[in-house]
Amino acid sequence: MYFTFAWRYFKAKKSANAINIIAWVTVGVIAFATCCQVLVLSVFNGFEDLVKSLYSSFYSDIKIVPATGKTFILTAEQMAAIKNQPAVAAFSMIAEDKALLKNYDARTRVYLKGVDDNYIKVSGVAAKTNRGRYFTGTTEDPYLVAGSGIQSATSLNLDPALQGNDITIILPKKNSVDNDPLKSISEGFIKAAGSFTIQQDFDDNYAITNIGFVKQQMGFAADEYSAVEIKLKNEEDSKDAKEKLASLLGKNYKVQTKYEQNTSLYNTMKLEKWAIYGVLTLILIIAAFNMVSALTMLVLEKRKDISVLQSMGAGQNSILKIFLSEGLLLGSIGTVAGIVMATILCLLQIKFEIIKLAGGSFLLDYFPVKLIAADYILVAATAIAIAFIAAWFPARKASRQAFELR
Repeated sequence: MYFTFAWRYFKAKKSANAINIIAWVTVGVIAFATCCQVLVLSVFNGFEDLVKSLYSSFYSDIKIVPATGKTFILTAEQMAAIKNQPAVAAFSMIAEDKALLKNYDARTRVYLKGVDDNYIKVSGVAAKTNRGRYFTGTTEDPYLVAGSGIQSATSLNLDPALQGNDITIILPKKNSVDNDPLKSISEGFIKAAGSFTIQQDFDDNYAITNIGFVKQQMGFAADEYSAVEIKLKNEEDSKDAKEKLASLLGKNYKVQTKYEQNTSLYNTMKLEKWAIYGVLTLILIIAAFNMVSALTMLVLEKRKDISVLQSMGAGQNSILKIFLSEGLLLGSIGTVAGIVMATILCLLQIKFEIIKLAGGSFLLDYFPVKLIAADYILVAATAIAIAFIAAWFPARKASRQAFELR
């Protein structure tokens, strides 16, 4: 019943055209704000999915690192226990540290990861190797798979038709106590096999080689490692798998999920997303001032109607609900219109990739978009809540109007 009154008041011709104009401006601003919110959240969702897919190619589902220091001891019994976990599909042993890579006169600092043969099962680096081939060699004859940025900076020769030259790798020796700095580092030689392209952070900093070579150069013990990277049968089980592995291994080991390996990245992305959402919510708050004005003028316009309703037995609550319904009607029309416009634009972007990214240096040349139902609910709830609060004050004023019928 209350919405029937509200709808008739909304459609009815007012004595002052300003009331109609302000009402439609209010609807338009709400539609614009909700449209922008859905669009921005959908674009952020698209970029978040893209970044997660890129980082998933390098980071494993679960990573075990030392709780303190750079290395830990992992016995054959502990490895067997990890392998026997129901959630574990495969795991790879890692020995890693910063190193200096020299190729003729070119040199660059890299983060060198020594990996075993199972690394191809837990990481997508092999699939992202787009020049040369993914091959890490053996302890005695090691090969290097470098990020494309490293390959470019040091001019690594990846042509299989040409004999590759030896590249110098300089690594720190573990637990070196010699006063001579030259004796605290090791120098080894390696050949380039291929390069991968994943994301600039990895392409410019990481290189992959044989774990035996790294352990030999750094002086690791036979059962000493820097990390264990684990591939799960179902990524959604990462929380349970983490808890079981942490309980199994004890306090000397730190077990991290994929999210925890990139906490700063994911937190930054979420902060940016909600900061923009907050800014766009301010537009809705501005629209609320228009709504207050429109409803206040409507209350003045309908004073006689209010008195008639009071004479027919309508109480303060009924009058309050009628004008609250008017505010919610304005908010609902604007919200639905904005969400429909945003959905159409997003579907067009997904289908035809209309809006392009400037520069042309990114992996995609268009804005990625992903629609999520929770975003729709959030945007609609925000708009309706602001409309309700804005409508409350003029509705309350209308309900307290003194009865007079002339």
